[in-house]
Amino acid sequence: MPKEAVFTVKLEIELRDAFTAEAEATHRPASQIVREFMREFVRRQREAREHDAWFRTEVRRALDDPRRGIPQDAVMDETQAIVDRIAHKKARA
Repeated sequence: MPKEAVFTVKLEIELRDAFTAEAEATHRPASQIVREFMREFVRRQREAREHDAWFRTEVRRALDDPRRGIPQDAVMDETQAIVDRIAHKKARA
């Protein structure tokens, strides 16, 4: 059985009243809705941290890669050639 804890929050009276009214309108306890908000917040924060760690690892791996990079001009020229080929095919169709 999970342990429970009390969590006290200070907020504006108007916000509390509006939230309570909306919770009642959905026939759900306010505490249940707050728990759902908290779980979702925790999930999103963890995903963001995991993504940031993954991204930093990928950047570090790329920076540490001993192979020579491809100059931007070469990449842009190749990309433009692809765009031009697609545009030419569409124009003929």
